[in-house]
Amino acid sequence: MRKRARIIYNPTSGREALKSDLVSILDIIENAGYETSAYATTAKKHSARDEATRAAKSGFDLVIAAGGDGTINEVANGIAGLKHRPKMGVIPAGTTNDYARALKIPRDDSVAAAKVIAKGNTVKMDVGQAGEKYFINIAGGGLLTELTYDVPSQFKSLFGYLAYLAKGAEMLPRMKPIEMNLEYDGGIFKGKASMFLLALTNSVGGFEQIVPNASLDDGKFTLLIVKATNIAEMLHLMALVLNGGKHINDKRVIYVKTSKLIAKPVDNKMMINIDGEYGGDAPMTFKNLKQHIEIFANTDALPETSITSGRTAAEITAEEHFVKEVQEMHSEDVDGNGTINEVRDN
Repeated sequence: MRKRARIIYNPTSGREALKSDLVSILDIIENAGYETSAYATTAKKHSARDEATRAAKSGFDLVIAAGGDGTINEVANGIAGLKHRPKMGVIPAGTTNDYARALKIPRDDSVAAAKVIAKGNTVKMDVGQAGEKYFINIAGGGLLTELTYDVPSQFKSLFGYLAYLAKGAEMLPRMKPIEMNLEYDGGIFKGKASMFLLALTNSVGGFEQIVPNASLDDGKFTLLIVKATNIAEMLHLMALVLNGGKHINDKRVIYVKTSKLIAKPVDNKMMINIDGEYGGDAPMTFKNLKQHIEIFANTDALPETSITSGRTAAEITAEEHFVKEVQEMHSEDVDGNGTINEVRDN
């Protein structure tokens, strides 16, 4: 019996350029051996998620998310909770396309992205679970993580990444740290922080230096806690990010690997960002589902360190040792005046 593929595409993504390439995309996937059909998402809430679930339960072998990071998240949510999950493909057509960037999938050429799927190389990707929701790239809490869902969708479409930069500049002057209680593998952070980020890939908001050694399939999140408390400190950390990811060695940052995270607010409300959208309020528990969805990727272009399969035990142990050393560097308070405290259970 011939395999079947369902393309779930957002007709409004990427200045609507995707629609003009749809016939070519269908032809490429058909020639790769799949009986292929397409579904255009609607304004109905969870349109992409529900169609992905329907396709999976109907026995489709491949579900392709064509659109921005939001569409990709919806499709992943549609299959992540199922016992039998089809393979997943990604054709980016959004603003930042973080997930496609991490998988080295062409972000400005949907036809070339379809050819990556046709080539047939896959990675069994980790998936994050936050309550009843799933995420594939990043979750976070704190003021700066409100940035992506504070940018109206029409501005994302019209102005692309410039919209994020403009909103970020607007938000920096009112940035204030909040009290957090974060429990992760081997430690607890209690104190003031501007934000925390929980990453599954190395691409965050278009930057690959924020979590430079993130692995796609090791069953661990990369947790970044930013303890900077004012604009000057944040700007300095941003400079370190751009200078080769040197921020991970800064005392104002905690940088660790963890398979889970329990995030609790202390005094203030803490909004949670899941893959660029509002995902509810803390308290929230995050779990890493190791190698949960098999996704087509441009594996020839992926860094060797981003995939654990094929790496020796010695190489993985060396990386874990490096992470542990970084973790131990952050065992002291930032300023020593008691405003930021960190308790570790080693």
